[in-house]
Amino acid sequence: MAREAEIRAGLVAVRERIGAACEAVARDPGEVTLVVVTKTYPASDVELLAGLGVADVGENRDQEAAPKAAAVAAAGARVRWHFVGQLQRNKCRSVAGYADVVHSVDGVRLARALAGAAERHRERPLDVLVQVSIDGDPARGGAVVGAGEPDRQLDRVAAAVAGAAPLRLAGVMAVAPMHWVPEAAFEKLAEVSARLRADYPAATAVSAGMSGDLEPAIAHGATHVRIGSAVLGTRAKLR
Repeated sequence: MAREAEIRAGLVAVRERIGAACEAVARDPGEVTLVVVTKTYPASDVELLAGLGVADVGENRDQEAAPKAAAVAAAGARVRWHFVGQLQRNKCRSVAGYADVVHSVDGVRLARALAGAAERHRERPLDVLVQVSIDGDPARGGAVVGAGEPDRQLDRVAAAVAGAAPLRLAGVMAVAPMHWVPEAAFEKLAEVSARLRADYPAATAVSAGMSGDLEPAIAHGATHVRIGSAVLGTRAKLR
C-alpha cells in the first residue's frame, strides 16, 4: 500500500536522524521516545503507524483527538496517546478519558481541573508534563521561568501536579520560540528540568524537539521528540 510505504520511509529517516543525534552526544537512542504527531491525519494513519511499531502518537486538539482515539481503539490498534496542544479546562474531562500523557499543563487551575477529571474518569494516574515558557510569551502558553523569583510559577504548577493523586508529575515540555536559536531554547529547558528534578527526582521526562529541530533537542537531553511532517508528510491546512 502506497501510504504505508510512505509512512515507513518517513519513520526510517526520522529514526536514523534520532540515532545519529544520539551518537553525536554519546546517548543511547533507547532513551528517546518518538511521538508521532498525527493532527489533521486520519485514524487509518494511526493504525498504520501502530502496525509499523509506533507506540506513541500525539494530538493537539481535543475535537479531533477524541473521535480519532475512539476509532483507533475500535479498530483494535493500541497506542499511547499524548495530548501536546494547549489544553482548556473545559476539555479536561474528555482528554483524561483517552490520553496517557498530557504535555501542556501550565497553570494551577488547569492542573486542578485535570486532576478532578482524572479522578472521575480514569483508573490509573495520568502522566503530566509542565509546559515551560522559554521566552515568557503568554500567547504560546507555558509556565514562565526566570522572571522575578526564579521559576516561581513553574514551582507552583509542579507542586499542584505532584500533590494531586490522580496525576503523576513526569517532567517538562517546551516549544522553541521561532525567534530563538533552538540550541539556546533547549539549553534553557535542560536547566529548568535539572532544577525540577532536584525537588521531584522522578520528573525525568523532557519533551522537546520537532521535525526541524530534533537534533539540538536531543543534544540537550530531550527524552521525547514530537515529530509530525517528517514522518507523515506535509499536513493539510487546518480549517
